Amino acid sequence: MHGKFVWYELMTTDMKAAEAFYKDIVGWSARDAGMPGMNYTLLSAGDHQVAGLMTMPEGALDMQIPPAWLGYIAVDDVDESAAKLAAEGGTVHRAPEDIPNIGRFAIVTDPHGAAFALFRGDGEPPPAMEQMAAGNIGWHELMAGDLDTAFSFYSKLFGWTKDQAMDMGEMGVYQIFAHNGQPIGGMMTRPREVPNPFWLYYFNVEAIDAAIDRAQSGGAKLLMGPMEVPGGAWIAQFIDPQGALFALVAPKR
Repeated sequence: MHGKFVWYELMTTDMKAAEAFYKDIVGWSARDAGMPGMNYTLLSAGDHQVAGLMTMPEGALDMQIPPAWLGYIAVDDVDESAAKLAAEGGTVHRAPEDIPNIGRFAIVTDPHGAAFALFRGDGEPPPAMEQMAAGNIGWHELMAGDLDTAFSFYSKLFGWTKDQAMDMGEMGVYQIFAHNGQPIGGMMTRPREVPNPFWLYYFNVEAIDAAIDRAQSGGAKLLMGPMEVPGGAWIAQFIDPQGALFALVAPKR
């Protein structure tokens, strides 16, 4: 499991509106997690829990932190990985702590400031979904501060390996990376017009055009797409109605 994306979490300003939006766009179902003293919604694709939804922490907007999706990456030991991350130039923003009966986590950023979480669950992990199954997250993309140093950082931390590299001309190289031999995402040096490094998550839908229509009807802003990518899939990128970046991927128009 070490180095595998295992959970995704949206921190937003309006939980009910975000729940209705993503249920419509991705087809997820939703239910309250029943966590004492905390309002947390679980989003599921069929029987598989995929993501969580929560209100942004108090003071986040004052610090100019926008609503955002956060990816959780499994590690063998959260404390050990957090220490290694810090030694490699990353920053631990929320020290390792336990979620009762769930697992242990830490909120961190890479050396250039892209945020993610380290996580180790209690007990046996649930059965995995097929990567490209409807409602799952099919792709993980890093707009890195610098591709070479970012790849070295993540490779040391998670054991990710290089897969194909695509020359994007003036935009630079798009490096696909793999976990246990399975390509799971790509990274590239962020374009100059992108102010900060960030992770972007692609949610699987059945057909991209219909999903774009649903997203725009629901108040999302289309940033890019529909665009065909190598392998024949179609993608689109958006800002949701509350301001969080997300993307969609589908096998057909």
